[in-house]
Amino acid sequence: MKKSMNIAIAILAVTLGGGAAIGAVTVVGKSSARLCYEAAERHESDVAALAACDAALAGTEALSASDITASHVNRGIVRMRGSDLTGAIADFDAAIARDHDQAEAYLNKGLALMRQESSWHAARAEFDQAIAKGTRKPALAHFGRGIVEEHIGNVRAAYADYRRALELDPEWAEPARELARFKLMAKG
Repeated sequence: MKKSMNIAIAILAVTLGGGAAIGAVTVVGKSSARLCYEAAERHESDVAALAACDAALAGTEALSASDITASHVNRGIVRMRGSDLTGAIADFDAAIARDHDQAEAYLNKGLALMRQESSWHAARAEFDQAIAKGTRKPALAHFGRGIVEEHIGNVRAAYADYRRALELDPEWAEPARELARFKLMAKG
């Protein structure tokens, strides 16, 4: 299972690096906060993307409380894509401190924690919160939690999460691939 776990983590890393945005939070208008959101959506992690996010949080623009929270989530995504996990987690924590119901902050914090080998249990707690608070990416939350569950030895829970991820997003191939590795046995 360890080799398969490494494959699952690699799949999640690809998901983080490309494909759909992780869990960016929409910001409307023409502010730096909007540019930060667009950078997170376009999978950017360069200096310009981070500068847009920093400008949004510099306090020079009149942003709503929700736009400030969203900018923390979006800057966290940009930082995570640039492998600044410490900065990303700090941004997700700042978003959660501002809005305890910001599901995408919990989802993204879980993804960042997963990339730190010693943080598996903490990542699971964040995925739990993302699901409970209604993340817009529940399949990703279940998939990530499945990887964590498998890594810490909860194979039944991992199977259930991979299965739920596939139910939620039948077009996403990775959960089906992970499920194919499992062999179901009758109790008895």
